[in-house]
Amino acid sequence: MESPPLLRLLWTLLLLRADLSEGVTITSTDQTMITKAQGERVTLPCVFTLSQQDEGQLDIEWIILQPNDEQTVIMYHRDKVYDEYKTAGRVAFVNPNPASGDATIDILNLKPTDAGTYQCKVRNPPSVQTQRIQLTVLVKPTKTKCYVEGSQEIGTDVTLKCNSEEGSPIISYYWKKATGTEELPATSISNTGTGDLLMKNASQIYSGIYKCTSSNRVGTDECSLELNVTPPVNKAGRIAGAIIGTLLGLLLLAFFIFCCFKKQREKKYEKEVHHDIREDVPPPKSRASTARSYIGSNRSSLGSMSPSNMDGYAKTQYNKVPSEEFERAPVQTPNFQPPKYDIGSRMGDITVV
Repeated sequence: MESPPLLRLLWTLLLLRADLSEGVTITSTDQTMITKAQGERVTLPCVFTLSQQDEGQLDIEWIILQPNDEQTVIMYHRDKVYDEYKTAGRVAFVNPNPASGDATIDILNLKPTDAGTYQCKVRNPPSVQTQRIQLTVLVKPTKTKCYVEGSQEIGTDVTLKCNSEEGSPIISYYWKKATGTEELPATSISNTGTGDLLMKNASQIYSGIYKCTSSNRVGTDECSLELNVTPPVNKAGRIAGAIIGTLLGLLLLAFFIFCCFKKQREKKYEKEVHHDIREDVPPPKSRASTARSYIGSNRSSLGSMSPSNMDGYAKTQYNKVPSEEFERAPVQTPNFQPPKYDIGSRMGDITVV
């Protein structure tokens, strides 16, 4: 009995599906998730086998699947490798001849942008097989700093701080004492999430070197500090010193202002005196010139007088130099008429200089 045509068609499809599934087989399916640190190298496996029924051209393609994006990483087509794509210069096939059954690739100097889902697709018509690997790229903790917050006096609460400036979450922080008993004080409280180490009612036995380690899934980093718990400082003396220093500063400032004000007044006084001197006023006459002018004036007056009217001039002392009050010559009356006296009778009383 012949099979119905529909049954023959279904049987053919089943055989074709079996051939396709048995054509190419990827055997490296045990590693589906890989986590690496930035700057490291990652190896993405893709090992396969071919069946004898596959007679087409072998093609191998690695692509990266990211949200709303799909980019080619490296390709093997017609016996040639193409790698000028997203990770150009940092990706290569581990086996120089991928057609031998090993399409594993290496990616060097990983970057955070390299994270995503990678798919290896092996096609040898009519067979096609794929494999996906999830790659996570993390940043190691770096630039970790340790410092003390608050006073380091006896009886106070001291907090040690630890923080990494760079690093992928989740970062955990762990404190330990590197000197003495190498054990944290009994009153200490550590927070691994924030990196804080609180030590209540500190005493001098808490002094020493403390080390903090920051870590995540791909690496660690460390920092250390020295804690020196000291007796309380005399606050009254510190306040008194601050007050005295402030007063001295105010006194120096007042003295400086006084000196500036005094100097400004002296300059102003010199300027006023300088403007009061008039350059167009002639210098005063000397006493000698005043005396000569006075005597000459009297001689001219005597020459116009008769001997009889010189009785009053005979008693004048010409050997005395007149004072500056005689700076100006006496005003002479234009129409002076000397009295008529007997010149001959009075000539003996005249003293000629």
